[in-house]
Amino acid sequence: MAVIDAEISKETSDRYLAYALSVVSGRALPDVRDGLKPVQRRILFAMLANLNLRPATPHRKSAAVVGEVLAKFHPHGDQPCYEAMVRMTQEFSLRYPLVDGQGNFGSVDGDNAAAYRYTEAKLKELAIDVIGDITEETVPFRPNFDGTTEEPCVLPSRVPNMLINGATGIAVGMATSIPPHHLGDTIKALVELIDDPEVPMARLATVIKAPDFPTGCMILNSQKEISEMYRTGKGSIRMRGEWEIEEGQRGKRAIVVKSIPFAINKAQLVEKIADLIIQRKVPQLVDIRDESTTDVRVVIELATDADPEVAMAYIYKNTTLESYFAVNITALVPVGESSNRPELLSLKQCLQHFLDFREVVVERKLRYEKKKLEERIHILEGLQIIYDALDEVIRIVRKSDGRTDSANKLRVRFKLSEIQSFAVVDMRIYQLSRTNIDEILAELKIKLARKKEIEGILADRKKMLAIVKKDLLEIAEKYKDRRRCKLIKDSVEVEFREEDYVVQEDVYAIITVDGWLKRIRQNNEVSSTRVREGDVILRALPLNTVDQVAFFTSLGNLYVLKVTDFPSSSGYGDPVQKLLKFKDGEKIIEAFGLSSAERTEQQEKQQSLIFNPDKRSFVFVTKKGLGLKTSVEGFDSVKRNGKRVIKVRDGDALKVVCLPAKKLAFFSRMGYGLTIDQNEIQEREGASIGIQLFGVRPDDEMVSAIPFDRADKEVEMLLASGSSKALKLSEVIAGKRALKGNKVVARGEIQSVSLAGAK
Repeated sequence: MAVIDAEISKETSDRYLAYALSVVSGRALPDVRDGLKPVQRRILFAMLANLNLRPATPHRKSAAVVGEVLAKFHPHGDQPCYEAMVRMTQEFSLRYPLVDGQGNFGSVDGDNAAAYRYTEAKLKELAIDVIGDITEETVPFRPNFDGTTEEPCVLPSRVPNMLINGATGIAVGMATSIPPHHLGDTIKALVELIDDPEVPMARLATVIKAPDFPTGCMILNSQKEISEMYRTGKGSIRMRGEWEIEEGQRGKRAIVVKSIPFAINKAQLVEKIADLIIQRKVPQLVDIRDESTTDVRVVIELATDADPEVAMAYIYKNTTLESYFAVNITALVPVGESSNRPELLSLKQCLQHFLDFREVVVERKLRYEKKKLEERIHILEGLQIIYDALDEVIRIVRKSDGRTDSANKLRVRFKLSEIQSFAVVDMRIYQLSRTNIDEILAELKIKLARKKEIEGILADRKKMLAIVKKDLLEIAEKYKDRRRCKLIKDSVEVEFREEDYVVQEDVYAIITVDGWLKRIRQNNEVSSTRVREGDVILRALPLNTVDQVAFFTSLGNLYVLKVTDFPSSSGYGDPVQKLLKFKDGEKIIEAFGLSSAERTEQQEKQQSLIFNPDKRSFVFVTKKGLGLKTSVEGFDSVKRNGKRVIKVRDGDALKVVCLPAKKLAFFSRMGYGLTIDQNEIQEREGASIGIQLFGVRPDDEMVSAIPFDRADKEVEMLLASGSSKALKLSEVIAGKRALKGNKVVARGEIQSVSLAGAK
C-alpha cells in the first residue's frame, strides 16, 4: 500500500472546501431559475417522470414517492426527503403549494405530519408548469449518483417559483431567506422588465409592493424600506397579525385575531398569550380560546371597559404576534451549461435571471420542435416522391426479401434516404389510399410553414420575448388570486405605557436572607408568611405593584426588579437566580424600595429603605473594612445582569449598604467598635475599591455598619451565644478612619447589630 505525504492543513482545507461547495450547490440554496433545491427538484421530477402522479391521476402512498426518489436520485436520509415533500404540500408554508397531499401533513400549530406510510400525494397543476416542457430538450440532464439514469440539472419552469414561494436554507458560510410573493404582482413586474429592460428598481418595487405570506398578516414597512430591501437583497419585513373587535352577548367584547405572522407556531402563540393573562400581565384581557379551522380565529375576551388598542400593544410587544422576517436573497445563479455559483441578488436581478432562463428554454424548445419538424418533413418528402409510382413501389416490395431488402431497393430506385425508404416500407396498406396521400401533402405544407415561422422567431429576439411574455400572462390568468397580506403604509403605534398593564395593589415585597422572593398583599401579616427552613426575612418592603426593588449584592453589584415580577405566592416564592442573572456565590445583602408615590405612614417608619428612583448617594462597606460613598443613578436602565457599583477584592465581600448620615458606627465579629464622621468617608465617581474605613484585624471581619445622627441612640447586638446586648452609640470610641476601635463586647462574638427598635 502506497503512502502519500501531505500537509494536514492543506488536506483539511481542501476537503472542507469540497464539503462546503457540496452543501452550497447540492443541498441548501435554491436555483434562481426554478427556485428549487435539489431534493425538491428530484421529488417533482420523480413524481412525474417515474410515477406519473399527475393532477388527474389518483394519489399514491408517500412512501412510494420517497422510495423512488431515494432509489434513483437522492442518496440521503428518508426523513429529510419526506419532510421536503411535506413542506411542498403545506398551504401555511408555501404561498403556492406544489404537491397535493392527502392525510395528515401537519398544521400551523406545529403538529408533525403523519409517517409516510399513512399519507398519500400527487402533483398539483402548478407543479406541472414548474416541471414545464422537460421532454423537449429544454434543459440539460446529468447522470444520477450511480450512473443508472439521468436527472435534470434544473426544471424548465414557466413559473417564477423562487419569488412566489420563497426559500430558506443554511449552507456553509452563507444562508438564504427569501420571502414569498404574489404571483400576479411578480408576473406584472416580469412583463414590465420585458417591455423596458431599463425599468428602474423603484418602479419594480411599486409593482410587487411587498412580500405576500401564506398565513396572511399586516406588513408595516414603509415603501422606502421595501425598495431598499429589494435593491440590496437584504432587509427585514415587520409582520403583524390582523385583528378586529367582535361584539358578544350582554355587552361583552372580544378581540378576534384573523391572521398570524409567517412561520409562527400558532399553538405556542396562544399559550404565551394565555400565560400573560394568567399572570395578570394584561389586565385588559380575561380569557383566550382558539376557534381556528382552516382559517385562523383566535378569540381573546376583553375585560369590561378595557381598551383593546392598549391590550394589543402589549401583545404585539411581548409575543410573536408581531415578528420580523429577515430577508437575504441568496441563490445559485447559472455559470455555463451545468454549473452555478451562489450570489446575493436584488429583486431586478432575480427577475432578469428568470427571464434570461425562460428565453433560453423557449429557444431550446423551438429548436427541438424545428428538429422534429425537419425529421417529419424529410419523411413526408420521401412519401411525396413515391406518390406517382405507388404501383411500382408495391411491385418492388412484393419481389423483395424482407424489410431491409425492400428499403434498399426503394432507396436505389427513387433516390431516397435510408430514413425515407424505411418509412415507406413500414407504411400500412390503408395509408396508401388517395385520401391519406392528400393528408400527407397537406401536412407537409403545414410543417414547412411552421418551420419557416420558427426560423423567423429564432432570428428575432423580440418575437422570442413575446412568447415568454405570452406564457407568463397565461400563468397569471390560470392561477390568479388575491393578495393575502396587507401593506400598512401609515401604521399608527399605540403609545406603550407600562403602567397600563399593571394591576395596582399594595403589597409587601418579601426578600429573604437566602435570596427567595415573593409578594403578598398588605392585608396579610408579614410575620406569619412562609419561609424555607433555616431562612429568615431580610426585608419586607411595603410597596405598590407599580414600584421596583433595588438589590445590592455581596459582589458589589446592583440589580433592579419590578414588584410585578415578584411571584405572588403563599408559599416560598422563587429564588432570585430565576429572575436575575446572579453570579455563582452571589448573595443579596441589602434591598431598597424604589417608589415615585407619596410615602405612607408605614413607609415613613422605613424611610431609609424606600425612596424615589432618582440619583441617590450610598455608603458601601466590605467585611474587610474597605468602603466609599458614591452616587447611583439610572435605576430604570439596569439590565438583568446587573451593574457594578463597588469593586470587591478576592476574599472580600460587600457587607453593608446604607444611606449617608452624620456618623457611621462599625462593629466587628470579635467585638470591636468604631464610629467616624461622614466627612471621613471619601466620595468617588463610579465603581472603585474604596479606602480603609475600619481597621479590621487579620482574623476578624466587619459584621455591621450603623449610620446615625445622634450618639444617644442605642443598638442591639445579637451574640453568637444567642443572647443580646444593648449598647449606646456614645460608648463606642469615636476616631478617624482606618482605626481598629475599642472592645465593646468583653466576651463572645457579635453576629449582627441593628438600631434598637428597628424592624
